[in-house]
Amino acid sequence: MFPINFLKTVPTTPGVYRMLDKQSRVLYVGKAKNLKNRLTSYTRFTGADHNKTTVMLSKVIRVDTLLTATEKEALILEASLIKKHKPKYNILLRDDKNYPLIKVTVQDTWPRVHMTRRRKKDGAKYFGPYSSSSSMWATLRLLADMFPLRKCKGNTVKLRTRPCLNLQIGRCLGPCVNIADKEEYQDQVKKVLMVLEGKNTSLIDELRQEMMKASDTLHFELAAELRDKISALSRTLEKQIIASSGFKNQDVFGYCRQGTSIAIAILFIREGLITGSRNFFFNDPMESDAIILSQALNQFYDGKALPAKEILLPFPIEDSVILAERFSELIGATVGLTIPQRGDRVRLVTMANTNAAHVFDEKEKKERSWQGLSASMEKLLRLDHIPNHIECLDISNTSGKQAVGSLVCYKNGEAAKDHFRHYAIKTVHGPDDYAMMEEVLQRRFKRGIAENNLPDLFIVDGGRGQLGIALRVADELGIRDELDWIGIAKEKNTEGEKLYKPGRKNPILLKSHNPVLLYIMRIRDESHRFGVTFHRKLRAKVSIASVLDTIPGIGPGRKRKLLKQLGSVKRIREASLDELSQVKGIGKETAFVIHQHFHPQNK
Repeated sequence: MFPINFLKTVPTTPGVYRMLDKQSRVLYVGKAKNLKNRLTSYTRFTGADHNKTTVMLSKVIRVDTLLTATEKEALILEASLIKKHKPKYNILLRDDKNYPLIKVTVQDTWPRVHMTRRRKKDGAKYFGPYSSSSSMWATLRLLADMFPLRKCKGNTVKLRTRPCLNLQIGRCLGPCVNIADKEEYQDQVKKVLMVLEGKNTSLIDELRQEMMKASDTLHFELAAELRDKISALSRTLEKQIIASSGFKNQDVFGYCRQGTSIAIAILFIREGLITGSRNFFFNDPMESDAIILSQALNQFYDGKALPAKEILLPFPIEDSVILAERFSELIGATVGLTIPQRGDRVRLVTMANTNAAHVFDEKEKKERSWQGLSASMEKLLRLDHIPNHIECLDISNTSGKQAVGSLVCYKNGEAAKDHFRHYAIKTVHGPDDYAMMEEVLQRRFKRGIAENNLPDLFIVDGGRGQLGIALRVADELGIRDELDWIGIAKEKNTEGEKLYKPGRKNPILLKSHNPVLLYIMRIRDESHRFGVTFHRKLRAKVSIASVLDTIPGIGPGRKRKLLKQLGSVKRIREASLDELSQVKGIGKETAFVIHQHFHPQNK
């Protein structure tokens, strides 16, 4: 039950509180202007037994408090702790993956444009994040085709004796061979920034003037290039939806509640054009709408995603003044949180609300689709359980080295990536896939029994042999009948996949286009991809370590600094003595040792 005695020692200052259960897991993180008043309010809460707050309070054993000097500090700390602990009863924007950004290194002598997933305080300009990686890559391709900036990595340009292929095909101005004009290069950078800032109309006008000037001076080849750029930009502009005639930068939040569930939609408007959107769904949030939307804003704008100067909201929210102050500090300009009453702004919020409502429609469609697919799986595979929770195991190794087990999880037809797991093989030495599989299965199912989270269907990547190992582990643990088992294998010298089931002599053969088979193959392929990707990282780490660890005086710290600045072992090997000595934390003596290690002939 919720502890009451500790309230005597709680101060009346701003701060953050964490509610913990008997396993010291954080159930809920909250903030308050007056901690004592806020926590005391929980002791007066009355609700039905099935109410979410009632259920949470029944599990609370301890409450920790963290005092802050101001409400704003409490707001920031709350968002940080929610992101760290991922409490069960907080709303959580499950969006922790780093969406891609486009980075323009304007601080470099010769700037370049490239994709990144981390925003740094390095003087560069960042655009995004892009919720659609395909649209981000399409933008990068457009920029590469239109503006010939360098593609080579690094903050500085390494001089070359021969030009790269990009220069030869006209896609680079050639700073690496000292033929690029600095003024012309910076002009190209300025135009790239105009495209990324959404100023396509202004850029088209500027290019049109340049085209007419080139034509008047009889530079017809240049005029033709400019014409093609104008055409490409115009096609891009046609695809963008005009949201506002005011050419403003706005983030518009939409909100929809259906029963106990909530959807939030965000429209990103830049220079009057809709450049992207994001949607979030919360199944059964505990707080009021005003608090939920406030927490969503606080979590979303975390420094990686930066707010527009104007944020449009569908209704008043809690802490709007403090949030506006915090967002203004993030971008170094005044940010306004507005609840529009008339005009274009109301239309934009209505559009965002419609998008939020559409989240429920899409979710319903997916649920209907999954219900049909799961029913087909039950029938065709003769399953004893509805396969709402499916897991699949893959083993990756190279002759027994860097062995890793990869487990993927699908729930209600979709990948549950927060339940994906890698298992480093601990007890098996040498190339024995069966023994490795047995180790991973023992570890997974013992924990699953303890935590009561076994899947409905377990898929083994392999035929009868691999399935037999899984069934042996299941028999030892007494869980064989608690879930269904399937092995999937592509037999040699035959086409198609074969599905193996316990107690069945012949494999199940489904047509290659059967949705059930395609779904199982998709899960198997994802487990393979998940394992191979991690296995490659392990191999790369070992190969890097084996090269750099043999150099006297190079420990983990200097290794990280070398790789961070130069990017790869190959770049370190090719670097000159001067380049090595310029790496922060690498002195001239160490640089000399590294250079001699890779170039012993220079001794």
